[in-house]
Amino acid sequence: MTEKTEPFFVGYMSCLPKGLGWFVSLAMFGFVAGMIATSIFASAKIPDAGDGEILWSQGRQEFIGRLEYAPYPVLRVPAEGDQPARSIMLTGVSKVGVIERGQQLDGTMVRAEGFMVQRGDLSMLQVVGSQRGLGDAEDYSPPDYHPEAVTKHGRWKLTGEICDGKCYAGAMRPGRGLAHKACAALCLTDGVPPVFVSEGPIKGRSFFLMADKNGKLLGPEITQLLSLYISIEGEVLQMDDLMIFKADLDTAVVR
Repeated sequence: MTEKTEPFFVGYMSCLPKGLGWFVSLAMFGFVAGMIATSIFASAKIPDAGDGEILWSQGRQEFIGRLEYAPYPVLRVPAEGDQPARSIMLTGVSKVGVIERGQQLDGTMVRAEGFMVQRGDLSMLQVVGSQRGLGDAEDYSPPDYHPEAVTKHGRWKLTGEICDGKCYAGAMRPGRGLAHKACAALCLTDGVPPVFVSEGPIKGRSFFLMADKNGKLLGPEITQLLSLYISIEGEVLQMDDLMIFKADLDTAVVR
């Protein structure tokens, strides 16, 4: 009677024993299937990056309007034909805003040239160049354009996330969450307008240009609140089609 032996692998042989071959095949299949399942599960947990983008295909666009420093540089463009008056947030190239130039031109008619960054109804003009992309428009007629007064919508408690407006609008994807925290901190420090992305809309809008509770520029204290899901109270204003949130940072609560 022949004694039954277990399969034994010998390194210099050209093939595995039959029993070990099946075991290795099943182990590899299980490993690959597990990696695929893990990848699908992990990707399903990643927030949607949205459809925002820099509209390179539309080329450089030019707008003329009154620049208001409220609290970040905003270009208030008059109504024309069927196009209602609008307020366009301004930012610079890369991770830099246009705060210094905006202060110099505050309250004057300016000509702004650049590429639009847009995500849904959130839009921002990325001003090109250093000086040529944003300058006075004294030749514009009528030079005495006076935008409508800002509308007050009272005090609200909003829940959502603080983002830098340029990246969230489409300059980076994703433009929110922990993966984007370091980039957002750098952008906001250098003057890119911050926006509060709210889970619930007000007057149909879910994003808000942010200011501090006094309507001024936000300071470095905003950094510790980036990438967090928070609730915060403050006054909501409307400038043409742009909503502004004067946030009281002392009321911020992490959800």
